Amino acid sequence: MALGFSVEDLLPAARVSGPLRMGLVRLAADEWLDSAPDLPARAQAFDAHPDSTVVLPDAEEAVAELGDLLGVEGGLEACARAHWEDLCVMVQDAPGAPFRLGAASVGFPTDWRLAEKMGRSVHQVHEPIDGYAQALSSGVDKFMDGLQSANIFGRTNAFVVASDALRYMPQDAPEARFAHVTPENAGETLWVRCEREALRRLPRSRAIVFTIGIYRARLGSLSDAAVARIVQSVAGFGAGELERRAGPHYAAALTGYAAQRAQARAA
Repeated sequence: MALGFSVEDLLPAARVSGPLRMGLVRLAADEWLDSAPDLPARAQAFDAHPDSTVVLPDAEEAVAELGDLLGVEGGLEACARAHWEDLCVMVQDAPGAPFRLGAASVGFPTDWRLAEKMGRSVHQVHEPIDGYAQALSSGVDKFMDGLQSANIFGRTNAFVVASDALRYMPQDAPEARFAHVTPENAGETLWVRCEREALRRLPRSRAIVFTIGIYRARLGSLSDAAVARIVQSVAGFGAGELERRAGPHYAAALTGYAAQRAQARAA
């Protein structure tokens, strides 16, 4: 399954039900990064949030190698400003050791704070995800340790949110965030937000670059198939995961909207 660069193209590959899985897809080199980035939006994010880039000393060699690979001078933030994707650099203390977040330039976070993740292992970074430790942690560590620089792998996920903000850092409680959403207006007030993620190993430093591209679409702009797929997440995710995504606060509006849309189509 290919991974495109829009919500409509990404949703078929996004997990909306069942147990946690990596859901990896092999990518060609020209499928790694978005070829049409909105660079003014990137510049605006980094200009407004100067704390969006952190490079720990043991990641400096890998950051320099990434700059060479991308053909960008000026460090990690310059690389992130020149592309649509946020850039995270994972380093190892030794072969076989857990990967740690050694550097990152994140202009468009999805409800996570860089300062809280720096220097932490992959397992620790993903602690908020319900069931990650039991279902995925060891498999992810094994995959990353064995990843070869000739290969690029991608995956995606999908969230339902009440904002089209590129920096999605909600401050209000979920019940307030979705209080205005109804089945009648959900097509205009709900958005589907996808993270298009990719993993690529750097050949010299052996660090892994984890890229995150953000794509958003208003619910009402999506095809019937895309709407049906995101609705699956209401019943498809376990209680812990659905709660983390604030699902109980938009579930009725989302499913009600989908039902009304199906009825209108059948009329």
